[in-house]
Amino acid sequence: MDLGAIDPALLLASLMVAATPLLLAAVGELVVERAGVLNLGVEGMMITGAICGFIVAVQSGSPLLGMAAAAAGGAGLSMLFALLTQFALANQVASGLSLTLFGLGLSALMGQGYQGVKPPPFPRLDVALLSDLPLVGPVLLSHDLMVYFGLIICAVVWAMLKYTRAGLILRAVGENHDAAHALGYNVVGIRILAIMFGGACAGLGGAYISLIRVPQWTEGMTAGIGWIALALVVFASWKPGRVLLGAYLFGGVSVIQLNLQAAGVAIPVEYLAMSPYLITILVLVIMSADRSRAPGSLGRPFHAPS
Repeated sequence: MDLGAIDPALLLASLMVAATPLLLAAVGELVVERAGVLNLGVEGMMITGAICGFIVAVQSGSPLLGMAAAAAGGAGLSMLFALLTQFALANQVASGLSLTLFGLGLSALMGQGYQGVKPPPFPRLDVALLSDLPLVGPVLLSHDLMVYFGLIICAVVWAMLKYTRAGLILRAVGENHDAAHALGYNVVGIRILAIMFGGACAGLGGAYISLIRVPQWTEGMTAGIGWIALALVVFASWKPGRVLLGAYLFGGVSVIQLNLQAAGVAIPVEYLAMSPYLITILVLVIMSADRSRAPGSLGRPFHAPS
């Protein structure tokens, strides 16, 4: 065992990379749930975004186009969920689980023939002189652009929910959709927009894995990150700032267990590999004791009176 081989700067930089797909997916799902919709299809939208972004990036040679395609793919799949839950009034839990299974199957079909293919490199932030600073450079100023985009999205969602009229309307729909409808707001339309935003964010999170974090396509490569994102929203009490903190916490757990394996810590690899998911279960158990902070209409179908 050689813990001295772990570089703190590289560890922190890896933490930010590991947290980014989780942050993107969780922020999107937070907006969906603040609108009163429970979408358990995050994993399916992430894996669909991963393969859509990968295919377009490989075929076009542009990773930025790949990211745009990933957002479109995730949003497109989310529209199937919106159709089922907002128009057919299907059960949201069952529809979300079906969406995940459908996304996993669809991505496996689309990804045939792309195993072993390398996508084009993604542009990185390279600030002259500053990127070479000790600790600050590698930790904060040497990442790909999507790391900073994830932070910006989180900040924008926080400001929107807290300070804007659009955020107030979104929260009103999520807290009491009947009252929001009585005030003249289009509850279904607002929820569809929220669902599409959540799908786009999940697609971006999936593409981050296939294009940047693990630049290759492997079937099922999201490996449960979508489920952790769902747990993270509960852990954060539906607040964007806490989502950011939680994403770095869960990302840190994933990175630390990999570094401990590399350092030869005398703990079975299987226990280290399952640690992020064990912590997710523990968080859900603790937070489930208090649902008072959840949006009042979360998971409840809305049917506009004629």
